[in-house]
Amino acid sequence: MAATRIVLADDHAVVRSGLRFVLEAEEGFEVIAESGTVEETLRKVRAIRPEVLVLDLNLGTESSLETIPQLRSDTPETAIVVLTMQNEPAFARQALQAGAAAYVLKEAADDELVEAVRIAASGGTYLNPSLGARLAAEPPAPEGPPDDLTEREVDVLRLIALGNTNQEIADQLFLSVRTVESHRAHIQRKLGRTTRAELVRYALDRGLVTS
Repeated sequence: MAATRIVLADDHAVVRSGLRFVLEAEEGFEVIAESGTVEETLRKVRAIRPEVLVLDLNLGTESSLETIPQLRSDTPETAIVVLTMQNEPAFARQALQAGAAAYVLKEAADDELVEAVRIAASGGTYLNPSLGARLAAEPPAPEGPPDDLTEREVDVLRLIALGNTNQEIADQLFLSVRTVESHRAHIQRKLGRTTRAELVRYALDRGLVTS
């Protein structure tokens, strides 16, 4: 049986080395390439078209979360296993909704990564059990974002209302500051509100934050 070909995407060489060791100790797995940036990951996955991409959510200063739909469109045969330190259920939900096949925490990589890669390569899905339990315990989400805001715009608006700067929002959502500025401009245009005070009042009125 042909080996499952894997590309590792993480911005720390020492982490990639450890992951390679864990994966290649498993019979039938072959790590054929590594990458440390979003651009390099896109280029190598498109060229190699591996069975599995192990993807860190934060590659240097860039978020890889928003590249998942692009990767799924460009190389649908490549299953994406997200491996991250980010243990908030919201990030797991976003990654899976974007098209990731698995979501594994780095702290559990020794126990879970091999299983997640195997499941993803066979067409299944895997979610870290503790995150799965927390997601299941969350109350149902509202029917949809208000006033044509996207889910990400709601996230940005909520953080604006809580007093975060663009840089702080970028850090928390694994986005670039430029992307946050773009989201903010879209929010202001859609809502017809331009000042922070107006955005805070809107968020309070809609129950997006509490006073």
